[in-house]
Amino acid sequence: MKNVLKITIGFILLIAGSSCSVSKEAGSLKQKINGNWMLETITTEGISGKVTATIFNEASFKCFVGSSWNFASGNSLGNYNINASGTECSSVNRPIRWSIYEPKGLEKQFQFKRLDDKKKGLDNGDGFRLEIAQLTTTKMQLKSHIMFEGKPASYVYNFVKK
Repeated sequence: MKNVLKITIGFILLIAGSSCSVSKEAGSLKQKINGNWMLETITTEGISGKVTATIFNEASFKCFVGSSWNFASGNSLGNYNINASGTECSSVNRPIRWSIYEPKGLEKQFQFKRLDDKKKGLDNGDGFRLEIAQLTTTKMQLKSHIMFEGKPASYVYNFVKK
């Protein structure tokens, strides 16, 4: 009877573990992302003129340029740091939880949620998903698709590995 119980529990754990596991491709993407990055530039596609938007419910578009990001693939935690600059940009050190989202039939996406100092989710549990447009061991380009004046547009985040 004890062996049957052990086998049943083992089977349940195996099923639970496999349903939460990521694909080999997503695991490979996480390993490439793992480490320290700098958000070198942010550009736009489909938007003309000066952009003054707040991004990631945190700070203006311009404040994120030059920000440092850390991603730990082992525990899916990380953070980003924005340096204070003039009156527009305050210093921010924001913890995040990140992962690779694998929608059926679509490209893999980078997703993250902002956390408070106690690792509790902000933004009512909502997070951000960005298309992985390019990823090498030294460069990463993520795109956030938005609507601008009723037309599709994108913010393009260009990272370099530190």
